[in-house]
Amino acid sequence: MAANMYRVGDYVYFENSSSNPYLIRRIEELNKTASGNVEAKVVCFYRRRDISNTLIMLADKHAKEIEEESEITVEADLTDKQKHQLKHRELFLSRQYESLPATHIRGKCSVALLNETESVLSYLDKEDTFFYSLVYDPSLKTLLADKGEIRVGPRYQADIPEMLLEGESDEREQSKLEVKVWDPNSPLTDRQIDQFLVVARAVGTFARALDCSSSVRQPSLHMSAAAASRDITLFHAMDTLYRHSYDLSSAISVLVPLGGPVLCRDEMEEWSASEASLFEEALEKYGKDFNDIRQDFLPWKSLTSIIEYYYMWKTTDRYVQQKRLKAAEAESKLKQVYIPTYSKPNPNQISTSNGKPGTVNGAVGTTFQPQNPLLGRACESCYATQSHQWYSWGPPNMQCRLCAICWLYWKKYGGLKMPTQSEEDKLSPSPTTEDPRVRSHVSRQAMQGMPVRNTGSPKSAVKTRQAFFLHTTYFTKFARQVCKNTLRLRQAARRPFVAINYAAIRAEYADRHAELSGSPLKSKSTRKPLACIIGYLEIHPAKKPNVIRSTPSLQTPATKRMLTTPNHTSLSILGKRNYSHHNGLDELTCCVSD
Repeated sequence: MAANMYRVGDYVYFENSSSNPYLIRRIEELNKTASGNVEAKVVCFYRRRDISNTLIMLADKHAKEIEEESEITVEADLTDKQKHQLKHRELFLSRQYESLPATHIRGKCSVALLNETESVLSYLDKEDTFFYSLVYDPSLKTLLADKGEIRVGPRYQADIPEMLLEGESDEREQSKLEVKVWDPNSPLTDRQIDQFLVVARAVGTFARALDCSSSVRQPSLHMSAAAASRDITLFHAMDTLYRHSYDLSSAISVLVPLGGPVLCRDEMEEWSASEASLFEEALEKYGKDFNDIRQDFLPWKSLTSIIEYYYMWKTTDRYVQQKRLKAAEAESKLKQVYIPTYSKPNPNQISTSNGKPGTVNGAVGTTFQPQNPLLGRACESCYATQSHQWYSWGPPNMQCRLCAICWLYWKKYGGLKMPTQSEEDKLSPSPTTEDPRVRSHVSRQAMQGMPVRNTGSPKSAVKTRQAFFLHTTYFTKFARQVCKNTLRLRQAARRPFVAINYAAIRAEYADRHAELSGSPLKSKSTRKPLACIIGYLEIHPAKKPNVIRSTPSLQTPATKRMLTTPNHTSLSILGKRNYSHHNGLDELTCCVSD
């Protein structure tokens, strides 16, 4: 019961795909929709597989810097398998919020800020435990160090000097250490000091009545009097008393100089209503992260001004009202939700031909021969050959599978237990004598995220792409040369998804056909068969006597097809030729005696 009860602040697994790893989120709110369903507003965490390789290199560099600064070694005593699995436990925090159905929750996990004083093996020893040290911005694609660490050391704490002995003088220059602004042993009584402060408030109220911008911001007398009673007016009055050695007449004359009464404003009066709204919106998004508030919302304000305005804003009625509204909203929202254990079968389960899930693969004494080609293969992660349930993993053409234990590891941690071939190559690079084409091909497949088979088969572990041959027609070859104005090959190749307009090509050929009617195309002569040559020499002796033109016989051997002058009387686009022209018989009987 308690394991299926999820509350605000819990770190949980969300499933958005049956084949992809779980999403890791932190529940911020639980809201009930109008249809009665429960939605969870969550904070997103990202894995290493979700960010680019450039940011992964920055994360590794940051981890090395932490290892150098800390006293405990992080990577020195770890095996390759532990280093591989440790990467699966690293997450990246983000400030991105999203709403997901609560029914997609698949369990709880634990996410903590990386503890520099704790060994990283403690994260591997605990199930469902993750850590993070960097903040990822999905929109800007950046990584920043989290500001949640405890700042301990000489950079953050002051060095306390040793106590001076009795009679020993302090050799430090006091003007650089502190400035005296008030003397409690003044000749004035408390009543006189309070009267002077009342005069200073009255002068401040009168100054705001004379100032045009202040009369717009504080249109009523009560608002002007309240603004004049702030600490900035009292600090100015007390500082004036100290600078004039607590002489009331001299201090009052300074409050009202020749140019008019002195107007002292703090950050609450300097900020406009729009700036105050931006600050409240930024505070809702970033909390008390004043650096991000200044960078994203108020870049024209100084950090000191923003911090000072924040603590003044907490004393206003606006802050009290927002606090009450948030408390009322928190009371109306759900505190926890019960999600039953998800028991539906996964679509990636490998089943036998009779529709039942496969039991122990390769069990002794079984006579059933599975029809599924995946059955009989080893697990891609642990290389096991027996499991109570198998799951297909990776692209369908690779036909890879995982056992039940490795499948659960893949869903929770987003990787395999054992390093793949591409990761082993990174840890131990291959020798230079290896074929560079094979090495580049394997690295390309690894970059594309394709799984590599680990079945021990002597065949190649990577499938090659099927080659194809594009066979063009004679019409296409002829149109390339004749219809160059309409058929632009380079433009057509750059836009393969746009169909070629055959009607326009036919129209251009008809025009070109009419233009070339006076100048027929020259065709290359082809070599005649030996029988044709002998027949020609028998008909045409050396003395060239007058020969009467004979009718060509149908028994003349056929020759190879030649590209000759097209018949202009034909209705075809390529010009059909008669039988004698097609077989080259007209050339054999073209000599006529005078």
